[in-house]
Amino acid sequence: MITNHLLTGFTFGLSISIVSWMVGMIGNGILVKTQYYPKLSHLNFIPSRAMNKAIGIEQFKWIVKNTFFSFFNQSIKVESKNTDLSAIRHQMTLAEISHLIGFLFVAAFALFQSFNISIVFGLTMMIPNVFLNLYPSLLQQENKRRIDLLLKRQKTS
Repeated sequence: MITNHLLTGFTFGLSISIVSWMVGMIGNGILVKTQYYPKLSHLNFIPSRAMNKAIGIEQFKWIVKNTFFSFFNQSIKVESKNTDLSAIRHQMTLAEISHLIGFLFVAAFALFQSFNISIVFGLTMMIPNVFLNLYPSLLQQENKRRIDLLLKRQKTS
């Protein structure tokens, strides 16, 4: 029974996490028109580079850069030194907030399924959600901090 809940929870979590990307984009499209969105563009859940390293953001970044995930958001690429970093930062904010909305959507669904089916099913749903929604959001936050440093250097020079 537990093995069945582990397998089906993971599979269902994987499926709903991918669907949550669309939910995140729609939610972000609505949220971008509000007065709160500029505040959301400066989210910083884990400011420490050491903590990011400890949870494996560097390995996740390698996976994103060196697998098929690198083809997903082509607007977040620095092609040359003349690339508009503000525009890239804006695209990163859009992706970050979309993934956060998707993460919260799946987390709410997993909580519901924890009560409806079993706690094992709900917790297992969160595994793909963390890797497909939370980690991309944390990676965008780290990248935005790096871009903010570059933008700050450009303003001073």
